[in-house]
Amino acid sequence: MDAINQTEIKNDLYEAVNGEWLKTAKIPEDKPATGGFNDLVDAIDRQLMDDFDQFTQTAPQDSRLQEAVKLYQLAKDFARRDQEGMTPLQKRLEQFTKLSSYTDYQKHWAQFILEGSASPVSFDIDADMKNATVYALFAAAPGLILPEKNYYDKDNPKGPALLKQWSIMTKKLLQKVGYDEEQADNLIDETIQFDSLLVPNVKIAEESADYSKMYNPQSLAEFAAHTNQLDLAKVISELIGTQPEKVIVTEPKYMAALDQILKDHFAIFKSWLIVNEVLGQAGLLTDELRTISGEYSRALSGSKKPVNHRKFAFYLTRGIFSQVVGDYYGRKYFGETAKADVAHMVKQMVDVYKHRLAHNEWLGETTKQKAITKLNHLGIQVGYPDQIPDLYNHLTVDPHESLLENVTQLGVVANRELFSRWNQPVDRLRWEMSAATVNAYYHPFKNIIVFPAAILQAPFYSLKQTSSENYGGIGAVIAHEISHAFDNNGALFDEYGNLNNWWTTEDTEHFQKLAQKMINEFNGLPFAGQKVNGKLTVSENIADGGGLSCALAAAQEETDYSGQEFFINWARIWRMKATTQYMQLLLSIDVHTPNKLRANVQAQNQDEFFKVFDIHEDDPMWKPAEERVNIW
Repeated sequence: MDAINQTEIKNDLYEAVNGEWLKTAKIPEDKPATGGFNDLVDAIDRQLMDDFDQFTQTAPQDSRLQEAVKLYQLAKDFARRDQEGMTPLQKRLEQFTKLSSYTDYQKHWAQFILEGSASPVSFDIDADMKNATVYALFAAAPGLILPEKNYYDKDNPKGPALLKQWSIMTKKLLQKVGYDEEQADNLIDETIQFDSLLVPNVKIAEESADYSKMYNPQSLAEFAAHTNQLDLAKVISELIGTQPEKVIVTEPKYMAALDQILKDHFAIFKSWLIVNEVLGQAGLLTDELRTISGEYSRALSGSKKPVNHRKFAFYLTRGIFSQVVGDYYGRKYFGETAKADVAHMVKQMVDVYKHRLAHNEWLGETTKQKAITKLNHLGIQVGYPDQIPDLYNHLTVDPHESLLENVTQLGVVANRELFSRWNQPVDRLRWEMSAATVNAYYHPFKNIIVFPAAILQAPFYSLKQTSSENYGGIGAVIAHEISHAFDNNGALFDEYGNLNNWWTTEDTEHFQKLAQKMINEFNGLPFAGQKVNGKLTVSENIADGGGLSCALAAAQEETDYSGQEFFINWARIWRMKATTQYMQLLLSIDVHTPNKLRANVQAQNQDEFFKVFDIHEDDPMWKPAEERVNIW
């Protein structure tokens, strides 16, 4: 462990632990940030890229991995891509150019959705929130040009500047693929016009973060009546093969406005389709177009350069063959022994949580027992899944076709499989994240927690670290995910993942008061020239608080417990150095609080923190007992 100045911790835990690192850490030119999570990602990427390059000499035995390697090689062949030029995209654009009416568009709509093109309604399949054993059809609004609705506010100076950067990039791309300057300007103007029709009717990030507002089931007839411009029932029937009884609408305001958005606006809608097609596909063409097509996202994040050819090819491959790449990584670099060891640790943390729930002082007995029942039903998945979905047996790459054509067809296969799940039993064991991902998640509709192999390494977890360090790292992450079952969103779902109120009125009111205290604690905290939105980040802050508190309780049960090691590693896992642009973007759209504040404020909520480091009223890290927020 690095030597940490104890006095500095009294001033700022995060800076005391990470200050020296922050002084020398360099943000890679092709990334917006570096640090704990990011460094692990970089190391894993390098290892897997080396392996994929080796596979070009010696093919892997797994036929699914062989297809992934084919895509990697095709994506890396920039000489061929430069030679093919714009031809692969121009074939696709002809389909959109020929459209003359909504009736025309309707004929191709389902196929366009399968191919991943922009759509006026975004359809998805997920567990039915009121009957989580069955997959249901969801409908949402399409994305906006700017990253979040608030960027369009008149008093937000970033909006116009970003829209200008987007327009400059888009104009370059349109001219490169064959449009003259006047045509390009017209396409951009009309796309912005159509985008402006969407803006008033979509949710802000804060609203999207509230799961209780997502479930708005409508009968098919009610849903189809939202517009006369397009036949919503017909496209649904083409996607899932039948007519469902209901559609779950996540943005009812948008659907109610759909007819007015589309009516008499076909020309600008068509431009919006064309521009989105160019933006979505340009990165799969020449290297010049790939570089141009990332200008806007780099402006948003502050990254200086696009990723190199090798990384581009690997990221594309990992995105499409995620479970195949994850399975390979997990089995080769993680293994069954570590999988069993961490699974034991997760079960241990669940037991700690049960004990804390049983002795909770503010929950009523009825709610308490139901919370424990929810924990008893919690699905635990560690390392890598036991089985890869059948989808990956059907993803094949044709080296004779262009990269764009291959990616399109792979997307069609994946989307057909997605829509085929409608009304089928939910597969609780199906992962939604590759095992090679440095992250973890809780799925409220399935009541499962998932810990991919990639996060299960130092500084989060290592046999070389003390138990207190491991609890301050992976222990807190594990308990964080368990806590999501009882945050302001997760608490709405029962042990089977159904949206079902299992709380008494009194307990609900008490919980809401505590959640409001957490909102107030973070709301308005200054960071990167902006302020934290306490309501947007409340679910993650509740999970952070519960996770740290439970991990601390578990650490204290160990014979080698060290509070200092526990809190120091907690601060270490959050180390991050990022561009100002990226930090400001995250403050606007991310449900997580900035890393430094996660480390410091949650430590300040633990009474033990002040005892361990002898922190008193005159120290900057001091927080009065009555201001410390503890929910779980």
